[in-house]
Amino acid sequence: MPKLPSRFQRFRSGSPLSFRLLAWILLFSSAFTLIASAIQIYSDYSKELSQIDSRMQQVESGYASSLARSLWALDQKLLQTQMEGILSLPDIVHLRLGIEPDSELVMGKIRRGADTKSHQFDVIHEGNDELKLGDLTVTANLDRVYQDLKIKIGIIMATQFLKTFFVSILIIIIFQHFVTRHLTTMANYAKDLSLKNLGTPLTLDRSDTPSHRSDEIGRVTEAINQMRKRLNDDMIRQEKDAAEIHKFSKAIEQSPSSVVMCDRQWRVEFVNQKFTQLTGFNPKSIIGRHPGALSDNHIENRDNRHLWQSIRLQVQRVGVWQGEVNSVRRNGERFWEQLIVTPIKDAAGHATGYIILGEDISIRKRYEQQLLRQANYDILTGLPNRMLALDRLKLALAQARRENSMVGVMFLDLDNFKHINDTLGHDAGDTLLIEAARRISSCLRGTSTVARLGGDEFLVILPGLAGPESSSQVAERILTNFIPAYALNGQEVFVTTSIGIAIFPTDSDNSGTLLQHADAAMYQAKHQGKSSYAHFTPEMTEVSHERLQMESRMRRALELQEFELYFQPILDTATGELRAAEALLRWNNPSMGMVMPDRFIPLAEETGLIIPIGEWVLEQACRAAWEWKDTTGQDIGISVNVSPRQFRDPGFTDAVMNALSNNNLAPERLELEITERLLLDNSIETAEILKDLDRTGIRLSVDDFGTGYSALSYLKSYPFDTLKIDKSFVQDVMKEPEDASLVRAIINMAHSLGLTIIAEGVEEEAQTYFLKQEGCDFAQGYFYSHPLPAGEFSEWLNTNHRTPT
Repeated sequence: MPKLPSRFQRFRSGSPLSFRLLAWILLFSSAFTLIASAIQIYSDYSKELSQIDSRMQQVESGYASSLARSLWALDQKLLQTQMEGILSLPDIVHLRLGIEPDSELVMGKIRRGADTKSHQFDVIHEGNDELKLGDLTVTANLDRVYQDLKIKIGIIMATQFLKTFFVSILIIIIFQHFVTRHLTTMANYAKDLSLKNLGTPLTLDRSDTPSHRSDEIGRVTEAINQMRKRLNDDMIRQEKDAAEIHKFSKAIEQSPSSVVMCDRQWRVEFVNQKFTQLTGFNPKSIIGRHPGALSDNHIENRDNRHLWQSIRLQVQRVGVWQGEVNSVRRNGERFWEQLIVTPIKDAAGHATGYIILGEDISIRKRYEQQLLRQANYDILTGLPNRMLALDRLKLALAQARRENSMVGVMFLDLDNFKHINDTLGHDAGDTLLIEAARRISSCLRGTSTVARLGGDEFLVILPGLAGPESSSQVAERILTNFIPAYALNGQEVFVTTSIGIAIFPTDSDNSGTLLQHADAAMYQAKHQGKSSYAHFTPEMTEVSHERLQMESRMRRALELQEFELYFQPILDTATGELRAAEALLRWNNPSMGMVMPDRFIPLAEETGLIIPIGEWVLEQACRAAWEWKDTTGQDIGISVNVSPRQFRDPGFTDAVMNALSNNNLAPERLELEITERLLLDNSIETAEILKDLDRTGIRLSVDDFGTGYSALSYLKSYPFDTLKIDKSFVQDVMKEPEDASLVRAIINMAHSLGLTIIAEGVEEEAQTYFLKQEGCDFAQGYFYSHPLPAGEFSEWLNTNHRTPT
């Protein structure tokens, strides 16, 4: 018992909850004990009173008849004895016997102030008639009952208090072990919980069982740990968010685009470093200012006010504004800037500010202007290109419709430009085009347009013409302006142009058709002898259509196997032995019949079809030479003409080597005929190609020597094996002394350079004697054989030739 106060003190100081719980347990236990004890005491008291009442009833039932008999017999001694017997009963302390009529007998004594209980009954003599003899009053003293009750109350109260107290202590101890100590641990954990130790979970000093995990303490522990985990996750998330915010802040600060942040009233709150670099404005000097009023120039700010007002309205209406702005730097320099303006919105979707992203696009704008010019103007000549020219033509036609006037469309093509370009090189060709553009432009008035459509083709638009004769006057001025020579690579070159003219609305009211008609008229001018002009007539449409139809058919000719090779023999003038054959291309079209090369080769070169056609010729020619060897057992060379366009194709050398490889033909059996105009290019590219071919063993020949810009230096510079004298010199050697002298000089010059000579166009026997006498090595022409298709040439081989042994 002496330890209880200290235990109470420990509970009170160490666990206020336990003390309060103990107090409440004691309070309610005491109240319950009092009530229970009171009920029990009352029950015992009632029971004692019932026993006294029962005892008095027993006195009445047991002594009433005996007392009546004693009283009837007037036996006082017996009566006294009976009453003493009654007094000897527990708790009976007083008897009063009233005897009829007025006497009484009293026995016993009642203590003053004592609490008593009395019971009275009549004493009746039972005989024939019942006779009341008197009455007996029995009085019981309740002191014993009260004394027992006091003792019982003390015992009950003491035992109940002790039981309640010890049970409460036991409950508190159990509660302390199972609850409060864990609550203390939880409280200490919560008190010490911080962002630094969120990784440490709450653990209690009890076993981890399913029942423990499911009770209240376990659920609270789990809830605290979940809260800790959520806090830890939130902290990690916040750290990540902070890192992201820091990263985004750095990204914005170091962004290659300028960034300006404004508040809801469009006042600048933040600018990044790029903005400062881009504009030159100090961040502190513009904080709080409107982004359209950063300059100290009031006129500049006033001009910007309208722009930013429209930007603000669009951002509010659409949610974003994007566009190009001609901004100004702090030093007054203007620059082009690409701006994107978007609102910064809160969770409710309301704008809390605005962000402006800017990028200096000055360089891009310059490139765009350059691209725009390149898209609309020819880079070489500076003239409008096809696209811009067509646009201007449509505008001129629309204006002519309104004013009821005429528009002249002139299509110009330089005569022999391809020859000059192939001969003198591309640089000379470019110089010629620039000068031609200048000469054409100088003949036109300000409202007219001259454009380069591509290659050597030009377009002139003459708006507001009074009549067709006005266009003729312009064409004559252009032709006159082309008369002076052009200085190209130190040489004087004379170049003319052919002009086709179509008039709106006389010839057509459609721009596309006008161009077609002008093109057709230009081809008519070329057929007239070049350096002339021609007006469109309806008959020209058929010629233009025929040209387009030929191009279309030629594109399918290879696929339909319409091309075929003819062969003309090349013989030794001294012995008459067959040395080689020249492959000559023919086009046998079902609709057009046999088409000669001079009709379709220029068109093939112009369209680029000469490349696949040339590869086919090489392949078929090498195959034919291999078949001749297989048939005759002799090596017969094959000579193939090469177009300048084909020669400059990047895949030309590979095509030649593939043709030799595919047909197992020795390179020295193939001779490539190069036109003299190609040599005048004198470019490194030409020299390299010729040297590559020579290194493989392929023979190289100069075709039609003497018809172009002949120069002996070219013959020394390039590794040629053969010169072919053009037939225009050979056919008159027996009639014109000059031609004979020229042929003789060419033979001697070629032999002195170590070159072999082939004379073309030999048609008479006398010409063969002359060539033999002058030492010409080989000859070909109708005198020996016309060009023959492959089958007939094979027959000719079998019957009309001698091969060297």
